[in-house]
Amino acid sequence: MTEKCTLEELEEKVRDSIGVRLFTVLAWIPDRRALHRAHSSHAEQYPVGGEKTVEVAAGWLDRCIEAKEPYFGPNPAAVREIFADHELIESLHCGSILNVPVLGEDDEVLGVLNILDAEGSYDDESIIVASSLAPLAASSLRELVDRLSIQGSRT
Repeated sequence: MTEKCTLEELEEKVRDSIGVRLFTVLAWIPDRRALHRAHSSHAEQYPVGGEKTVEVAAGWLDRCIEAKEPYFGPNPAAVREIFADHELIESLHCGSILNVPVLGEDDEVLGVLNILDAEGSYDDESIIVASSLAPLAASSLRELVDRLSIQGSRT
């Protein structure tokens, strides 16, 4: 069984292991094809509970959600190419991004860890470390996805 921790504790583990300037955790709501923000290190700019019906390039969805593989954007050009909110990301002095899928016990995508820092902060080893930490979010995201799916079916 996977170790459990809060999303706040997970943020600290990420900060201690690979560093992070902006950290958000998004729950994947497949029936709405939406990402629901479950945790944010910058709640003013990226409020918890915020949702987006995927403002990212289709290639990102194919990679992180469909193929269940991490996305690594090593520089601002890669961030601009994929994310509609790249100007806000850049204003927070973030120029490198790791997106790591969080998988449930049945290998379904429950969500994604978004880990951002200055350009040059991450490399292939960072992807391995972040991927090893992603399962720590599974329990929290499972509960949130289940709750949001139930709410969505009532409307």
